[in-house]
Amino acid sequence: MIFKKKAVRNPDGFFHFCSVEQPKIFPFRTILLYGLALGLLLASLQTVRYRLLVVDHAFELYLGLIAVVFAVIGLWLGRRGVVRQTGTTAHAPLPPLDGAALERTLAQYRITQREYEVLQLIARGLSNQEIAAQMFVSLNTVKTHTSNLFSKLDAQRRTQAVERARALGLIAPLTQKHD
Repeated sequence: MIFKKKAVRNPDGFFHFCSVEQPKIFPFRTILLYGLALGLLLASLQTVRYRLLVVDHAFELYLGLIAVVFAVIGLWLGRRGVVRQTGTTAHAPLPPLDGAALERTLAQYRITQREYEVLQLIARGLSNQEIAAQMFVSLNTVKTHTSNLFSKLDAQRRTQAVERARALGLIAPLTQKHD
């Protein structure tokens, strides 16, 4: 406590000074020290919490770190243009077959004439609906022919089937347009 002198008037009319108690006001230095101590305590608690997090979830953190590293490597390689070449596009496509050679290749892969027509229309970029309209068959028939082509050419997508057919010489290779 701090004592402060105060002037008080006596009943006889004279003034005298007496000490009055006043609560102590914390100086700036004390507030700063308490604030610093609380800040250090908070920092130490956060450090302990972080350490417990790392210890309890170390496997997940390492797995996430590995995933991030591989994602960055994949993006970097993708931007460089490095792509994996499949077995169907690793070699240059054959010129388109005709006549007996075409018939032998179609027989070797057991591709029917109607499936071959569907393959040619797929290579032209037509949708299943457009192929059905052009061949005067139902949409389900086109889907069946397409599914059979995928299994016979070992493809999962239309583009893979067309690439495989070009590599085998069933379809003419794409020609690059020069401006």
